[in-house]
Amino acid sequence: MKDLQTSDPREHSKNIRSELQKVADHLRQDIGKVDDAHAKALFETSAEVLLGLINAFSHFEDKSEEAWK
Repeated sequence: MKDLQTSDPREHSKNIRSELQKVADHLRQDIGKVDDAHAKALFETSAEVLLGLINAFSHFEDKSEEAWK
């Protein structure tokens, strides 16, 4: 993760969102690498939760939701 020197919360949000996306992508890739059905379900559920967080960060950055205006 980048060590940002700015006080702009949107820049920090973009940085965090990028890292969350990397973890979600990693989880999705690992689904195909394991045989355990419980692990697959855990990885898929975790990726979905992270995608929800990614969307929340994106909405914050874009001020596309009423709560962020």
